[in-house]
Amino acid sequence: MMHKPIRFQNLGLSFPHKTCFVDFSGQVSNGSRIAIIGRNGTGKSTLLKLLAGLLEPTDGDIHFPHTLNIGYVPQVIEEYNSLSGGQRFQKLLTRALASDPNLLMLDEPSNHLDRKNRHSLMRMLSDYKGTLIMVTHDIELLQSTVDTIWHIEHGKVHVFTGCYEDYLREITIQRNAIEGEFAELIRQKKQLHADMMKEQTRAKSSRAQGEKHIQQRKWPTIVSNSKARNAQETSGRKKSAISHKKQELSQRLSELYIPETIHPKFAMHGVETKQTLVTISDGTIGYDKKNPILRELSFSIKARDRIAIGGNNGSGKSTLLRAILDNPSVIKTGNWTVPHAYEIGYLDQHYTTLSADKTVWETISSFFMNKSYTEIREHLNDFLFSKNEEVNALVSTLSGGEKARLSLAQIAAMMPKILILDEMTNNLDRETRAHVMQVLKVYPGAMIVISHDADFLNAIQVTDRYEIKDGLLSSL
Repeated sequence: MMHKPIRFQNLGLSFPHKTCFVDFSGQVSNGSRIAIIGRNGTGKSTLLKLLAGLLEPTDGDIHFPHTLNIGYVPQVIEEYNSLSGGQRFQKLLTRALASDPNLLMLDEPSNHLDRKNRHSLMRMLSDYKGTLIMVTHDIELLQSTVDTIWHIEHGKVHVFTGCYEDYLREITIQRNAIEGEFAELIRQKKQLHADMMKEQTRAKSSRAQGEKHIQQRKWPTIVSNSKARNAQETSGRKKSAISHKKQELSQRLSELYIPETIHPKFAMHGVETKQTLVTISDGTIGYDKKNPILRELSFSIKARDRIAIGGNNGSGKSTLLRAILDNPSVIKTGNWTVPHAYEIGYLDQHYTTLSADKTVWETISSFFMNKSYTEIREHLNDFLFSKNEEVNALVSTLSGGEKARLSLAQIAAMMPKILILDEMTNNLDRETRAHVMQVLKVYPGAMIVISHDADFLNAIQVTDRYEIKDGLLSSL
């Protein structure tokens, strides 16, 4: 069934420590295919919830037509805890589609999916006849399934009609034009300086001639000084205009996405290069003794190894990580040697190591009992928490990207011997994903990584790859 347009006017979204966007007006017509993009923390998921009628905006109004039937699948799936992330998503997607929605809303739908299920999702979305609104950083999804981009940036929602490649092309054209204007301003500034120097030389020459002719001294000097003042005033006005234009161009350029850089500092102590940190032999793991998920486990990890573990959704990858973390829900047999809990750093897509009721400051300062206020602020600044409102923000109010950076700041503070990453890049925008890679490249300890992101695994320089298939872990 078709639906009448969803109309919204002057939508605004604000939190205590930031304003995501203001004054967003428009409509969603039947058959629209919209992708919401932007950096983590700009309000993408919340905007999706506003349009799903699950939340109220800070400002503005939304009018929903009576004929609207919404199917909504969230980013963080709390149901079906015994299933993998990909299996949970498939369950909720099937449930959402069962009601035959004329508006399908998906929040980062491809995050948990292996390659096979990801391609199935793209085929399904391409065939879907209703209205589609989704939040995603998946380039293939953006390119193949949408025709409108909503980009949230610097407090505004910029609407672009076209596919993602068209959008990137337009951004590149705009950036090149701005950079060309910058180059012209630099040329004008140099020319202005050269003209001023010539005028000063002429004025100096005029004064020198007046000194040689005592009888005519007064008139040339007055003329010379007048010309100099006029030249200075003209130069001042031109300099002011150039400065104002540079500020305007800088603002426009910043709105076209200029990422910041993280500068982590690591100093690993007490770990030898060839030290073995994890040893498993004749191991089995599962949640039921009679039906283990993995069997015949035998492998080891040394102090500088970077291990990637692949496999289909539900194959047992996360269960293996939980076993190494000594999670009591996992039943394991065999011989296991693993580091102490305080020697392991764990990062997952849900940021479970962070306490929602703590502030950013409290989260990090607990690791730095002997550090000064200034040293702690410098550490937070390295991970782009520089403003007072950012440092004092509750973890519960942070975006996924901000939680990712805070989790990395935690790791840099505690310096574990081994780092376990479970689909760490899920839910991350391109900038935060780059930040994660910056940090992990220079992390000096061992790593065990689960990820479907091949580019990410290559970027962090994985040394060994394993795959889980049919209950067995084998080296690739």
